[in-house]
Amino acid sequence: MIAIYDISKTYGSNTVLKIGKLDIPKGQSFGLVGNNGAGKTTLFSLLLDLIQPSSGYIKNNGIKVHESEEWKPFTSSFIDESFLIGYLTAEEYFYFIGELRGQNKSDVDQLLSQFEDFFHGEILNQKKYLRDLSKGNQKKAGIVASFIGNPEVIILDEPFANLDPTTQIRLKGIIKKLAEDQNVTVLVSSHDLMHVTEVSDRIVVLNKGEVVKDIETSEETLKELEMFFAG
Repeated sequence: MIAIYDISKTYGSNTVLKIGKLDIPKGQSFGLVGNNGAGKTTLFSLLLDLIQPSSGYIKNNGIKVHESEEWKPFTSSFIDESFLIGYLTAEEYFYFIGELRGQNKSDVDQLLSQFEDFFHGEILNQKKYLRDLSKGNQKKAGIVASFIGNPEVIILDEPFANLDPTTQIRLKGIIKKLAEDQNVTVLVSSHDLMHVTEVSDRIVVLNKGEVVKDIETSEETLKELEMFFAG
């Protein structure tokens, strides 16, 4: 589904990302971990054509992302709160995203009804602008908005941050269901090794912009990751 070929990103003399070859098949739940500055957000930004590569390219379903926009209709993401439109209410934002993705209000309402437990009565019918919601509730709105339009690829950067424990548990179930039941390719970055291990079929570790581990998850994965980061 996603293929990375000799991708690099350099700022001046500083190379922040350098990956030779990396393939992510359709329907895989893919975890990305690394310390601050490891290159996780840079990689996701390249996947979404938010920045241009210094060399190499990324293909999404055979389409070079920096040369065409044909990958956008089946790809969705939530990177951070800057993706939201703060002066809209949650409902207005969901319907706006739905319109962009060819969904009518009924389609969007049907999707939202599946996430009542996740919203926990704090998102819909609040008569609040998104900018006035807590960071956690802004994140919940952004994550669910990324599910609108039946995307085949979903990219989530630090989705567990700022969420309370109950919501984190519910989100883990949602991510697993997307990959296992709906064959969606889900890419998740996280500093929380336990969470990312629980939701991922495979985990790649970045260090100083390079892949240093590529692990099929098992019962030993969390321990292996903890030992690696413990030094």
